[in-house]
Amino acid sequence: MKIFCHIPREDWFCDRFGGEFARNSRHQVSHTDLGSDIIWILAGWCWKQIPHEALHNTKIVCTIHHEVPQKFIGQRKDDFLLRDQFVDAYHVPCEQTRKFIAQWTKKPIFKLGYWCNSDIWTVKDRKDCKKQFQLPDDALIVGSFQRDTEGSDLKTPKLEKGPDRFCNYVEKIVKTGVNVHVLLNGWRRQYVMNRLDEAGIPFSYHELPSIEDVSKMYSACDLYVVGSRYEGGPQSILECASTLTPIVSTDVGMAGDILPSNCVISMEKEDPLYFPTDEDVVTAYNNVKKFYIENHVPKYDKLFDSVEKL
Repeated sequence: MKIFCHIPREDWFCDRFGGEFARNSRHQVSHTDLGSDIIWILAGWCWKQIPHEALHNTKIVCTIHHEVPQKFIGQRKDDFLLRDQFVDAYHVPCEQTRKFIAQWTKKPIFKLGYWCNSDIWTVKDRKDCKKQFQLPDDALIVGSFQRDTEGSDLKTPKLEKGPDRFCNYVEKIVKTGVNVHVLLNGWRRQYVMNRLDEAGIPFSYHELPSIEDVSKMYSACDLYVVGSRYEGGPQSILECASTLTPIVSTDVGMAGDILPSNCVISMEKEDPLYFPTDEDVVTAYNNVKKFYIENHVPKYDKLFDSVEKL
């Protein structure tokens, strides 16, 4: 089977994910040849880049990573309904997304989580990684590597990513008397950095590190905190698990597929603080192995086999 995998070319997760699929699928995958049996729109927001004729004459699979109900209004909703006329099947990575879009489409929805590239997200020595990024030895290093601020003004929090929850959580750790240093990377971290400055909590920020350095930054963390309200993955859950990085997360995306229940927390509780045990970290590590490329891409191949038969 020939699959045209459309990627946004935004130097983001979808580009890397599409490239990994092309290298590991048993199907013939191209990012340029529209003369295929199936078109996979991996970045749903880029669907209008596909020629109208191809949308009409080829089977279309569209991935919806996540939707934010509060933002699913006006043009965003209209765009979904217009695209739905061309889509033959949807792919979603988690139940949260499946439940939401099932309200707006009658097309088949295939739920299949993301994979993890174990060649990138490897276990490294924590002391060496802390030293590389000049992090203090006497502090609890808490990590957050996803953008948290809306692009319109670089100060309004992107609430679906939970930057307010992340900051609240870090402030609660500090109130217990723990010396905390926050490690940040990624675009649009202005909201979190402003909050940390206001609270007097030290942090280090690396805006666009290489993917190799991001892997080392995970290993430098004593704790990674996901405070999101809506997610497809997030990727950080798989990446933390694969690098043996202690992580706690709200119940979003794939958290329940990989993390032990102790590490899936509610940040609305009065005292949600929980630090993963060594057993928790090993459990997550063993769980994420099921999502390694060599184990998981074949499931995507079967997904496209099913779509071809629709």
